[in-house]
Amino acid sequence: MSITQNLPPKQTESDEIDLGKLFGILVDRSWMIVAITAIFTIAGVCYALLATPIYKADALLQVETKSNGMPGLGEMGEFFAQESSATTEIEIIKSRMVLGKTVDKLNLTTVVEPKYIPVIGKGLARLSDSNTSLSITRFDVPDYFVGKPFKLVVMNEEKGSYSLLDMEEREILTGKVNELAQKSDIRIFVSNFVGNSGSEFSVLKRSRLDAIQALQQDLSVTERGKQTGILQLSLTGESRRKIESILNDVSQNYFLQNVERNSAEAENSLDFLRKHLPDIKTELVSAEDKLNRYRQENESIDLGLEAKSTLDVMVKLEAQLNELTFKESEISQRFTKEHPAYSALLEKRQTLLGERERLNRQVQKLPKTQREILRMTRDVEVNQQIYVQLLNKVQELNIVKASTVGNVRILDSAQSYTKAVKPKKSLIVVLATLLGGMLAVAIALLRAAFHRGVENPDDIEALGLPVYASVPMSDWQIEIEKKRGNKKTVLPVEQTLLAVSNPADLSIEALRSLRTSLHFAMMEAKNNILMISGPSPGIGKSFVSSNMAAVVAKAGQKVLVIDADMRKGRMEQQLSVENKVGLSDFLSGQTSIENLIKNPGVENLSFINRGSVPPNPSELLMHPRFKELMNWASENYDIVIVDTPPILAVTDPAIVGAHAGTTLLVGRFGQNTAKEIAVTKQRFEQNGIEVKGFILNAVVRKASSYYGGNYGYYNYSYESKK
Repeated sequence: MSITQNLPPKQTESDEIDLGKLFGILVDRSWMIVAITAIFTIAGVCYALLATPIYKADALLQVETKSNGMPGLGEMGEFFAQESSATTEIEIIKSRMVLGKTVDKLNLTTVVEPKYIPVIGKGLARLSDSNTSLSITRFDVPDYFVGKPFKLVVMNEEKGSYSLLDMEEREILTGKVNELAQKSDIRIFVSNFVGNSGSEFSVLKRSRLDAIQALQQDLSVTERGKQTGILQLSLTGESRRKIESILNDVSQNYFLQNVERNSAEAENSLDFLRKHLPDIKTELVSAEDKLNRYRQENESIDLGLEAKSTLDVMVKLEAQLNELTFKESEISQRFTKEHPAYSALLEKRQTLLGERERLNRQVQKLPKTQREILRMTRDVEVNQQIYVQLLNKVQELNIVKASTVGNVRILDSAQSYTKAVKPKKSLIVVLATLLGGMLAVAIALLRAAFHRGVENPDDIEALGLPVYASVPMSDWQIEIEKKRGNKKTVLPVEQTLLAVSNPADLSIEALRSLRTSLHFAMMEAKNNILMISGPSPGIGKSFVSSNMAAVVAKAGQKVLVIDADMRKGRMEQQLSVENKVGLSDFLSGQTSIENLIKNPGVENLSFINRGSVPPNPSELLMHPRFKELMNWASENYDIVIVDTPPILAVTDPAIVGAHAGTTLLVGRFGQNTAKEIAVTKQRFEQNGIEVKGFILNAVVRKASSYYGGNYGYYNYSYESKK
């Protein structure tokens, strides 16, 4: 009678995610997840403690939309009225014109950094309150040294002496604090330093444009609200005092340029009027002199009523024309002639010129003497009005210039926050912990996804191999192997064989189940020889062979165990015998069968060790003596168990399998893949050997198997008293 099994058809893999199995995978690797998360948490805490705190300072400005002149100036005040949007003002603040003044005043082209231990040195110095600092108010270098770092070393702290070195550690110059040090084209003035003798600093001179661009990147200017005209300037940095100084200077520079811009047009108009005043005064004096001389020569002729009225009109026309001339000079600075305002002014001027021409023709009808008096009187009065008008304009523009305060006002000067805005320590620790946890979970799931070792007996049976037994991993056996170590001395079998030292172990209970299955599996076999093999080394074939032999022997059957792995067999260590004369010696004709048999100390159990390592194990197994040995063993023992090397490594199992009536494969839980097992089965079948079943060894109870719905083993054993 033989065990037969109707194999179910191979099912296609489901696309559904088994959440229970995923949870079990995480439970199985919980220690790894906890360890990685703890490492990331500790790293986050260290970074939060060692990271340099970054502070923030801000200032508040108001950009008003209003007239810049004094009220009551009429058209002059309207001319200087301006409006400016917040976007325009923001760009002005971040311009090189404004920031360049700050860079020059605060010497931001010079970058000084203390030298610390890489990565952690700066943080450790801050935590230990041993910070060093250096203030340089002037540092001039030739153009070819711009952008290249120097090293400044404090030679004597008490004397304040220092040495400046180049990148190749060559000394350039030496100096003292608060004294200008100079050599060739290099000049440096160190105003203050805090540190000990031997302290080192990195000193870099960057270009003015680079310093401005760096400040532009760090400076943030935003409008509070919409169309409010309230601008907030923000700057971050390591030094609270430095960022406050920079913001205050930027605010002041912007405020001053705004005032200067608003008074610039009034200044230009003043310059224009001041240049023309002397000429107008000269013309007035000359006209008055001519009129007086003419009257003296003609005995003070008075004008008639008609001439006087004509004179008044002509004077008014000239005054209006002069006013238009001033307006044209002013408006031409802002608009082109195509502008509607400019066109209207030109049209009005043409009208007045036409009216003046008409009056001139009317004057020609007067007598010559009155006509000359009228002309001269007109010149005097017109020049007098022009002169007075210019004087009034000058006074008005002086008032406009003096009253110009700009449309910008500093509401809040720069103040830095007492607490650092970076790093956010609690947030960093939380994020590091979350990142570590997510990374650990991802690693666990990826390892599970790429792990191809068989853990489910269903996967093996899907290959057409019935699983005869699932042998659990034995903690007792692990302890035995630790105690034995690399000892070459022969120990008692009670200390080396699990079936003897702890017969109640779960592994031995599984082998007892295998013994029952084998009884029926070998009933129709051609002989009582059982070969045990596997796909790869290190899977526990010798453990299964030796302990199963002991289990069968304890049931009253005579058992012979043969270690047919003549290359790396070590079963004699488990069965506590010396590896002297063995299988290889018999096959090479050096001894007889009777000298091969050894008694490990277990009743009904005999053992043949591998013997000395031969150069040609496969050829020895093909010798007729091996068949003779198999026949003799089959006749003299109830069951013969032959332990062989892995079939995928050598061909020895195929040779031994030709003499065995039953063949079983052993695979290790989570180590051998389904592909390996399938290839192993195919290799035996190619040699005409039928594989009866499979033994899954070293099964570990996993949460992924439990939550995933796979079956494992159950503990139903008693405690043996030793």
